[in-house]
Amino acid sequence: MTDTYPRVALPPGTAAAPFRLPSTPDQYISLDDLRGRPAILAFYPADWSPVCGDQMALYNQILPEFQRAGAQLVGISVDGVWCHAAFAEQRHLHFPLLADFEPKGEVARRYGVYRETEGICERALFVLDAQGVVRWSQVSPIDINPGADGILDALEALANDSPPTGDPA
Repeated sequence: MTDTYPRVALPPGTAAAPFRLPSTPDQYISLDDLRGRPAILAFYPADWSPVCGDQMALYNQILPEFQRAGAQLVGISVDGVWCHAAFAEQRHLHFPLLADFEPKGEVARRYGVYRETEGICERALFVLDAQGVVRWSQVSPIDINPGADGILDALEALANDSPPTGDPA
């Protein structure tokens, strides 16, 4: 069988891979639902790991800045919806967490950010424009919180309709 998934994260200028993932047991969010405004896709390894918890808490804290830029944030991991629900409640998160659970890692594979050997997502960020085109992407070391500066720079560049400058790392 031929592997049809990218082996590196989708780069800027690439159309975002379509998806439809559950955010609750009976609600779904798709790429089409995010069109019409910028979107931030934050792939992360696991709900209850310390780095992931800190990363999602940071994004929750600066969510108003993302919203001022008109952007919708979604977190994506291979954890299930019930795990996401407990994690979001414990962390008081105010943005959707999407379950790339079944088939496991299918969306992460489409974005080139699935770790086959561990069965988890890379720690990866994508900023999409209103048409669903990747305008900025970054894969960080799994044990390091990438922060939000790159996201905020990409959103500012998007608002100014120019490519982000500087090193995304």
